[in-house]
Amino acid sequence: MDVAEKTTPATHDVFASSANEDVALEKFGYKQELQRSFSLLDMIGFSFSIVTCWTALSGGFIIGVTAGGPPVMVFGWIGVCAVTLTVALSMAEMCSRWPVAGGQYSWVALLAPPRVSRQLSYITGWFMLTGVLAMGSVNNSFAANFILGQANLVFSDFTIERWHTVLVTYAVAAWSFMINVFAPHLLNRLSRTILVWNICSFIIITVTLLATNHHKQSATFVFQDFQNFTGFGQAMATVIGVLQSCFGMCCYDAPSHMAEEMTHPSRDAPKAMIMSVGMGAVTGFVFLLTLCFCIGDIDNTAGSTTGVPVIQIFYDSTGSKVGTCFMASMVTVINLVCAVSLLAEGSRSLFAFARDNGLPFSRVLSRVTSKRHIPLNAIVATVIVQIAFNSIYFGTVTGFNTIISIATTGFYISYALPLFARLLGYICNHRTSAFTGPFGLRLPLSLTMNTLGLLFLLFAFVTFNFPSMAPVNDENMNYTSAAIGVIALVGIGTWFTTAHKQFTGPVDVADSPSSSTSLRSNIEAGDAVVGSGKHLSGV
Repeated sequence: MDVAEKTTPATHDVFASSANEDVALEKFGYKQELQRSFSLLDMIGFSFSIVTCWTALSGGFIIGVTAGGPPVMVFGWIGVCAVTLTVALSMAEMCSRWPVAGGQYSWVALLAPPRVSRQLSYITGWFMLTGVLAMGSVNNSFAANFILGQANLVFSDFTIERWHTVLVTYAVAAWSFMINVFAPHLLNRLSRTILVWNICSFIIITVTLLATNHHKQSATFVFQDFQNFTGFGQAMATVIGVLQSCFGMCCYDAPSHMAEEMTHPSRDAPKAMIMSVGMGAVTGFVFLLTLCFCIGDIDNTAGSTTGVPVIQIFYDSTGSKVGTCFMASMVTVINLVCAVSLLAEGSRSLFAFARDNGLPFSRVLSRVTSKRHIPLNAIVATVIVQIAFNSIYFGTVTGFNTIISIATTGFYISYALPLFARLLGYICNHRTSAFTGPFGLRLPLSLTMNTLGLLFLLFAFVTFNFPSMAPVNDENMNYTSAAIGVIALVGIGTWFTTAHKQFTGPVDVADSPSSSTSLRSNIEAGDAVVGSGKHLSGV
């Protein structure tokens, strides 16, 4: 029997789809080097393992409790989810039109007016990398906290030290490195598995807490009573409380950075992006309500020796160390898989930026192995940066808290700049038509979503720089603005030293000459550098 006869229609469709996406990638100026294996279901699992709002909210739950209390958290969550959807819809359009691993900075390059497109694209790339690399270290820390928190619960004489936490973060980073390097072919299956695990864990933990907790808080406490332990006035405390929701609803750009490993990214990546936001909003809301009803004494919860207030809520509700550790272990598994996914996303983002000559040693960082089809050097560099960020906790808690802040801030700035570029391109008559990808909105609705989303992101960016406690001193000061300033200076400095001659980006040969943006055409002929050879000549 001929091989062609054995090929099923479904298999033929997958191969045909992948081939079409490879051709589309070539039209953006790149050649296909990564292996396409992620289906829609796989990518939903991958994205939701990173977004996974209900576990992310547990990481910063006590911040919201002390800054406004449950009413601010609950209603703030609803508001943040609503405006986040406008951002996700806007970016989904862009991802559908240009499904490349560069994500945000690539979209800025193609949307902004040619005069400023390269500059805006480059600075977007730096903030995008800052967000995803810092978030990887933050998740490593969350996983370490859950592991050590269980040890403290079981062995009450065990005292958690900062160096314990750092060493466990190293172990988490090593775990994610091993999976990404030696089992990359399992990433899509792992994503599918963790989707089921995530949903089942959410249901089991929520039902268990509600069934075993016999001293639930009143509806008045959850929906009306304002709690303020910040030292600020009510308005400021409310703003700080809402920030917890902003942290919980983040990282939903993940499908865009894995687009070159999806079988049909232009169709499926936008769906995965939007669905992860929707699933995160629903699970986060239900779990947030559950925690608010089941929390015991606020001071005891906040000062728990486990270091994880949510573990204390588990124990206060069940009264069982075994049951608490069982539930905490379910969350830990999610955090461990999230570490794998964030390393994959971060390394692909780093690879893409290096492929466009946006980093020092771009030629090295953009190499892809011929055997496993992975950006090995980018993976190594990503792990090293994560470990460096986690090592800050050795010396200063305030310093690592700044890493937590710049993780979310980096993401939000990288989300805001494509929306800004879209509106700027429209105002300047550079791109005035609706998007033509498989997923697109009518032009008025698209521009409205962009505007609302941009206003929200600007609000979030400003408030991320506020201190969370008063009076402000050197220990509780928020150094996010200083860190963001340093990142901006590094980006500007490298732009004027090397990047203005070398940084390229995607082309869009599918557009007409009047609306097409080719970054390489904006570089002086004598300054253009193709770099790593990953761009196709003659495109």
